[in-house]
Amino acid sequence: MRKKKIITYSFFGIALLCIWLFLPKSTHQKQFSESVKVALRDVGNKLLLSEKDSTSLILPIKEIAAFTYELSFQNHLTFEPMIMVSTIENSFKRSKLPSEYIVEVLQCSTEQVAYSFLMTKHEESTIIPCSGRWLPMDCYTIQLRFTKKSNPIFTTSTILYGLVLLLFIVMELFFFRKKTTKNATPKTSDETLENYAAIGSFHFYPTQNKLVKQATEINLSKKECELLQIFADNLNQVVTRDELTKKVWEDNGVIVGRSLDTYISKLRKKLKDDERIKITNVHGVGYKLELGS
Repeated sequence: MRKKKIITYSFFGIALLCIWLFLPKSTHQKQFSESVKVALRDVGNKLLLSEKDSTSLILPIKEIAAFTYELSFQNHLTFEPMIMVSTIENSFKRSKLPSEYIVEVLQCSTEQVAYSFLMTKHEESTIIPCSGRWLPMDCYTIQLRFTKKSNPIFTTSTILYGLVLLLFIVMELFFFRKKTTKNATPKTSDETLENYAAIGSFHFYPTQNKLVKQATEINLSKKECELLQIFADNLNQVVTRDELTKKVWEDNGVIVGRSLDTYISKLRKKLKDDERIKITNVHGVGYKLELGS
């Protein structure tokens, strides 16, 4: 069953990868790209008209990367930066495009940044330098990158991904889980109940490292739990120091000195609420957990 499950999930994983690789741009993405190109062509036209140039061509707008576009011109031009800033801002507002972007003006020959600015929704974080300083006549390309864009939640790709994910969940809940439950061996009553040892009025849960007395839980350290387990298995019997140190410490590669006496003292404090329980020191031999009537 596990092998079949792996093969099935691998098949759907490959299907998701194919969807991601070959799915064309969504309608919204295409519309966005087309709107940006129209707005940038309008920007280019207004920049040329500001220099009384009504004949030079604006070269095709290029989408050079995701949400990044390039505007270029047939001839050299010059312009004052604030004219470009306001022209782009006005064109984008009319086209209802995002208002957060970075613009770089590159020299064609060197591709060095001749001018750039950052536009955001907040005036204090918007950076528009060098206003009033005209760029010299030269060949320029204008690159614009949107820094914040909002995509719709329900695109073709997200709907397909959602359907595949839903299919995963349905198969897990109603196919694989049902098969596993059907083939599982029912647990016996002893396996479903938490085992504990009764020590006086305490319930001792060794797997959970705790003592429970009515509604009160007392946590035990690992060493305290191991010691109490040995005493519970040998109730009212003397357990030698050598046996205790060997089972709790030396078997774990640790040799103990006075640590045993320290942990015995801690156990006595945690069992003190039941006066019938006593951990007695048998001088020169070891300890005994006694339970009185």
